Amino acid sequence: MEAYFLAALQRAGGLGSVQLQRLLRVFPSGEEIWRAPVNDIASAGVLSEKRIASLEALRHSRPDYPEQLAELCERKGIRVCSILEKEYPSFLKEIFDPPVVFFYRGQLPEEDALLLAMVGSRRFSRYGEQVTLDFAEKLAASGVIVVSGAARGIDTCAHMGALKTGRTIAVLGCGVDVAYPSENRSLLQQIAEHGAVISEYEPGTQPLPAFFPARNRIISGLSRGTVVVEAARRSGSLITAELALNEGRDVFAVPGSIFSDTSQGCHHLIQQGAKLVTSASDILVEYGKSEGKRKKVRKEPKLNPEEAAVYSVLSYEHPLSVDEIIYSLKGNGDASSIAFLLLQMELKGLVVENKSHAYLRAERE
Repeated sequence: MEAYFLAALQRAGGLGSVQLQRLLRVFPSGEEIWRAPVNDIASAGVLSEKRIASLEALRHSRPDYPEQLAELCERKGIRVCSILEKEYPSFLKEIFDPPVVFFYRGQLPEEDALLLAMVGSRRFSRYGEQVTLDFAEKLAASGVIVVSGAARGIDTCAHMGALKTGRTIAVLGCGVDVAYPSENRSLLQQIAEHGAVISEYEPGTQPLPAFFPARNRIISGLSRGTVVVEAARRSGSLITAELALNEGRDVFAVPGSIFSDTSQGCHHLIQQGAKLVTSASDILVEYGKSEGKRKKVRKEPKLNPEEAAVYSVLSYEHPLSVDEIIYSLKGNGDASSIAFLLLQMELKGLVVENKSHAYLRAERE
């Protein structure tokens, strides 16, 4: 029950982990703090009058709150870990402001596990998607646990790539029983089954903008290093990278086009000393690891002659417009027939169209 008393105290407005840890040096347990008279809490000299009043209001309005929280978590299959327990991740404990308590679904990592964060823009490019899926899959295949924030974009790609070959951890800016974004409900369930979903916010907490910067410190805090794939000059991903740097952790950045806004943040990090990486091997070598044996094999699809001709001029990396495809085919075909053929190939999962209406071969395993 001790973790639930600490979680209840963490709920009190303005009572952060630094104040809670100071109180634990005065009182023997979270339960003692919860039940202590107001005068005893005031005499500890840790909390301001405003924060003491907030704590007292919570205790008065919900005296059985720790017990109610324990019942809620048991009913929903949610576990709680406090900073006083041996299961608490040691790297997270080392940061300036570790959560005294966090909630989770799934399985926490082993003490000797290597955790690496992968973060990036919500508005990502096809290039960023491919890089993230590839890196995450290969890192996970090598035993790395990939940590990210389950947001749209690069975060989602990182989790999806890691789930192909290993484990991943999602750190949320809401309760672990809340699917945000809603389209990731199934993904979050898979993560809980093959890793963990973590949050310092109690079950049922809805996402608020203020929660996400705080969430970022846990992403970087759990991890030995942070990999930034795509990020604008002002983005939450750079906040995560900065937090990692401040805690003496490694920062890796993937370069992109100099004309891409979503690569400017990565280029800035590289200029500031982050390691430029172009493959998962560039990251793994820093930790004395090599890529796992499992490799992606591209199976050659069955094609009719017209499809084979178009497929032969496409690649996995460099998108071509319809006009460029016709030029590569030496004029064999007009725009309408090639566009119709590409549509049929897209429906078969052979090609993909990007936002610029250019085409790539679809990744196949």
